[in-house]
Amino acid sequence: MANYDLRRLQLRLLDILIEIDRVCREHGLRYYLMYGTMLGAVRHKGFIPWDDDIDIGMPRDEYETLMAHAAEWLPGHLQMVCAENDEHYPVAFAKIQDRTTTLIERKHYRYLGGIYCDVMPIDGIPAGHLRQKWQILRYRFWSRMLYLVHRDPYRHGHGPSSWLPLLARKCTSLKSVQQHIRKTLTRYRGKDCTHVCLFGDHTHIVIPREVMGKPKEVAFEGHLFWGPEQADDYLKYCFGSTYMQLPPEEKRHVHNFYYLDFDHPFADYQA
Repeated sequence: MANYDLRRLQLRLLDILIEIDRVCREHGLRYYLMYGTMLGAVRHKGFIPWDDDIDIGMPRDEYETLMAHAAEWLPGHLQMVCAENDEHYPVAFAKIQDRTTTLIERKHYRYLGGIYCDVMPIDGIPAGHLRQKWQILRYRFWSRMLYLVHRDPYRHGHGPSSWLPLLARKCTSLKSVQQHIRKTLTRYRGKDCTHVCLFGDHTHIVIPREVMGKPKEVAFEGHLFWGPEQADDYLKYCFGSTYMQLPPEEKRHVHNFYYLDFDHPFADYQA
């Protein structure tokens, strides 16, 4: 179980999601609840009881519009962070985070931020199986490089386990890897493809564009947010046909963040 007040974290995440929903509706931007957040909406009408994050996806064009205007559209305590506006950012997609909090995901991560919602671009992918496979392999390679370049090379000591991250740092940089990831993901524009690919940290799911479709309202924690138009098909692609069944307790994972402070801004954090 989490070593922090899980429900308190969920409610802070919900506050962020409410603001994202408001901004997107006001400015005509599409978004979708995704992954475990969408599963929680359908199966639990809110958070999966042991879940401690929120994931949303946005078509690439809307995602980039939000990146460009987030500073003026979001309330002052929230900020959108991504590789495009932070050269030290270690993730392939954006986060909207609460400046008044502090969150460190893992001890060996050097990046410092606040409680956040993940905001992922939804990009096109070609229809052919081999071309899809090549696109996915390229993303997985650069995603792995991103991890190696960013993580503490001496996480497991100064032996052979440090050699690969040290080599990665000699061969490339965080900024360069992020540029390669962006180039890979934007190679095919979603509106010109019959399928889209949902790329996460270590996952990829190819879905027909019509499954995402026009955002459709779904209840989540007493509020209405937007999810994929064909919610049942979306969840089957993500979790299989038995998605309504609860997993066994040993598979109910939480992040167990290394450090979480609800009351102090990360700008004031001192290790």
